[in-house]
Amino acid sequence: MFVEKEEISGLRIPPVIFGTSGLGNLYVALDDSVKCEIVKQCFVHAKGKAVFDSAGKYGAGLALESLGNCLRELGVKPDEVVISNKLGWLRTELKTPEPTFEPGVWKDLKYDAVQRISYDGILECFEQGNELLGGYIPQLVSVHDPDEYLATAKTKEEEEKLYQDILDAYRALADLKAQGKVVAIGVGAKDWKAVEKISKDVQLDWVMIANSMTIREHPQDLLDFMQSLHDKGVQIINSAVFHGGFLIGGDHYDYKLLDPNNEEHKAIFKWREDFVALCQEFGIKPAEASVQFALHAPGVVSLALSTTNPKRVQENIDMAHMQIPEAFWKAMADKNLISASYLPYLVG
Repeated sequence: MFVEKEEISGLRIPPVIFGTSGLGNLYVALDDSVKCEIVKQCFVHAKGKAVFDSAGKYGAGLALESLGNCLRELGVKPDEVVISNKLGWLRTELKTPEPTFEPGVWKDLKYDAVQRISYDGILECFEQGNELLGGYIPQLVSVHDPDEYLATAKTKEEEEKLYQDILDAYRALADLKAQGKVVAIGVGAKDWKAVEKISKDVQLDWVMIANSMTIREHPQDLLDFMQSLHDKGVQIINSAVFHGGFLIGGDHYDYKLLDPNNEEHKAIFKWREDFVALCQEFGIKPAEASVQFALHAPGVVSLALSTTNPKRVQENIDMAHMQIPEAFWKAMADKNLISASYLPYLVG
């Protein structure tokens, strides 16, 4: 079960930190005024300092740029905010009709982004991120999407070389920490196996697991790994717990558009249909169930939740503090919508 007052290297981390993919025009291009209202509401409703999670990949740096602009407009001092910047994607010139990374999901971007994972590459990403933030320096840094980087390898030898690049990137982050420029080092990945591999070779302060430990997907080997991290004092931030918004009514699952007529996708639609029906039976919102489920995984201290609607900021925070009746979780297990082995984390 999550603990309300957890810290990463002395930084207090609340149960909900604010994801910034929406500030980078994920799925929809927001007006700057809406983005700043989202950021403002994060401060209005935060208990203590507001904590933001961002990345050079989000909108090819647009999320970082927008966050910095909004913080300045709101008069927020650098020591009044905690920022996590996941490093590894560098803003570059846009030479194609749309960005080459994650095509189809980022809207109205003026730049592209490419991976730069190496000792020098990660430092370049760090410096560019600081420039985009415009005076705000992230306290938490990590290597972003090392799983995607390794997946580009065509041979075992190439994979070993790419993994050495990742280790070199962590040497750079360790140097930044030793110099007092950052407070804590982590990793952010969708494939948790990459997190597991890195954790054996790198001393991590925290990890962010995306699209992996959710109410729909929670394999036992992942839970065992998360427990091992917890036992070592490595804090876990769980993210993308709605699978890119699909579990709460969206069309994209893990940032890929699904087709209800596609045979491979029908099982996912059926799961959501049954899940929503059970939520309605118990008077629970699918988002509430998803959040509470994800918070109760071993070692999780916080969720990263994003929104493109300022009015939902408080709702995101409130969902972390609500109670779900045990009968709901038992019904989810009875209908094989969740693994029965997960019930001890939720009931009793």
